[in-house]
Amino acid sequence: MSNRRDRHQRRSDDKRRRDGHDGGQRKQHRTVTSVSSGQLPKWVREEIQRSTPKDRRDPALNHLAKALNQFADERYAAALPELRKAKNLAPRSSTVREMLGLSAYRTGQWEEALRELRTFRRITGDVIHMPVEMDCLRALNRPGDVIKTWNLLQELDASATVGHEARVVYASFLLDQGKPRDAWQVIKPGRLVASPSPGELRRWFVAAKVAIEAGDKDAARRIVAALDEQDPDFEGVDELRAVLL
Repeated sequence: MSNRRDRHQRRSDDKRRRDGHDGGQRKQHRTVTSVSSGQLPKWVREEIQRSTPKDRRDPALNHLAKALNQFADERYAAALPELRKAKNLAPRSSTVREMLGLSAYRTGQWEEALRELRTFRRITGDVIHMPVEMDCLRALNRPGDVIKTWNLLQELDASATVGHEARVVYASFLLDQGKPRDAWQVIKPGRLVASPSPGELRRWFVAAKVAIEAGDKDAARRIVAALDEQDPDFEGVDELRAVLL
C-alpha cells in the first residue's frame, strides 16, 4: 500500500512516541515498540505480571524479550513466531498483542494484524493503531469496513498524530476508488507549517499525489516545494517531481 511506513518514517514515529510528543497536544501511547533493544522495560514486565498466570510469566517474558530485539532490528518475520508463543502464554497482554499486530502488518499478514490490533484496542481503549486497522482493511479489499472504521474514528477523541495517519490512509483508499476530489477534501494540508511532524510530512506527500490525480498541479508543486524544504530525500518525492516537470 502506498502509505506503508519506510524505515526512516517508522523511526521518526517511534521517537515521537518515546518522547511523548504529539504536536504539543497530548502525551502519546507508551509502547515497547519504541524501545531500541535489550531488556524489557519495567512497565512491560509489570504489565505481564498483572495480566498473566504466575507459571506463564517467565516464559512469556523470554519470548517477548527475544521478539523485542528482532523488532528493534526490523526483523519482523523473525519476531512473529516468538510473539505468537508469547500470546499463547499471555493472551491478555496488550503489549504482546500490539507487537504481534504491528509485526504482522509489516510482513503483510493483514488478517492477523487486523485481529491483533483490534484486540489491543479492546484491551486498552487506545485508538492509536486504528489507521493501521484501516490500512489492513484496505489491503483486504474491504471498502465498506474501511469507511466504517474511518467514520468511527471521527467520533472518537483521537490525537493529531492519529488524525494525520488516518487521513493518509483514507485519502489513499479514496484514490484507489478513483475519487481524487473526495480524497482532496480529506487530505488537503491547510497551512504548510514550518516544523511539521512526521505524520504531517506523510500527509503532505499523499496530498501532493492526490492533487496531481485531481488535476491541480499548482497545488501539488506548492506541497512538493514544502516537502523539499523539510526533507528533500522523502521517499517517493522524486517520482512526484518527475510527474510535475
